[in-house]
Amino acid sequence: MRLHTTHVGDSGAPVVFLHGLFGQGRNFTQIAKALVPGAASTLVDLPDHGRSAWTDEVDYARYADLVADRLAEQGDLPAHVVGHSMGGKVAMVLALRHADLVERLVVVDIAPAPSEGAGDFEHLLDSLARIDLTRLERRSDADEQLAQWVDDERVRGFLLQNLRAGPDGWAWQANLELLRRDLGVIGGWPDELEGLEFDHPVLWVAGEHSPYIGPEHEPAMRALFPRTTQVTIKGAGHWVHSEQPEAFVSALRVFLGVGAAR
Repeated sequence: MRLHTTHVGDSGAPVVFLHGLFGQGRNFTQIAKALVPGAASTLVDLPDHGRSAWTDEVDYARYADLVADRLAEQGDLPAHVVGHSMGGKVAMVLALRHADLVERLVVVDIAPAPSEGAGDFEHLLDSLARIDLTRLERRSDADEQLAQWVDDERVRGFLLQNLRAGPDGWAWQANLELLRRDLGVIGGWPDELEGLEFDHPVLWVAGEHSPYIGPEHEPAMRALFPRTTQVTIKGAGHWVHSEQPEAFVSALRVFLGVGAAR
C-alpha cells in the first residue's frame, strides 16, 4: 500500500510531517515552506486520510510500518519526523519500531497514553455522518448543514477539506466510517511497545490551552523517549501549528537545526 506524499523544498535536512485525525499532509504546507531552504519536507497523507489508500482497521503499528515503507522507498534517511495528535502517535510508534529511519522526533500535543478528549472527536465524526451528501450542490451546502452541530467556522472548514466532488456526486475522501468505528483505537495507545526505547533527541510540544499533555504523562514519555525536551507554546490549543505557526516554526528551526526561509 503506497501512501500519498507531497514535497516542499529540494535541499536541506529531510523532514517528514504526519498530520492528525481528519487531516492531510498539505495541512503542514505553510510550516514546511517556512523551513525552506533549510529543509526538504515530505508531507504524508496517513492511511484512511487524504489521497492515501483505505485500510480495514486502525492499527498504529501498521500505520507506522506503512510510513516506514514509504520513507525507505523515498530514501534520504534518516529523517526528522514531526507528528501532530494521531500523527504524533504514529510518529512515536515509527521511531520505536524503525529507529534507524528517524534522526530526531517532534511530538506535537499528544502523549504515549490513552488520550482525553475523545468525546470531542466523536461529536465531530457524528456530525459529519449526519450530513446528507445527496442534498449537496456545492461545498457551502455542507457547511450550512454542519453549522447546526459545529459552531466554529474554522473547525468546519478543516473538517470539510475531506469532502470531494466526483462524477457520482459528493463523497468523503477520508475513511470516516472506519475512523468513527475505531475511534477508541485512535484515542488509545498500543500495548506491544513495552520495553522499546528511542534514544535520539525528542521535542515534545504542548499547546498551553490543550488538555492532551499533563504531568501524569511524563513518566511514560521519558521511559520510551529518555532524551525528551518539553516546550509549551503559549496561546495555542491542540492545533499548535495552525494556531501559533510562527512560534511553532521557531521551535522546529532550533531543534532541527534548519535555517530560516529566504
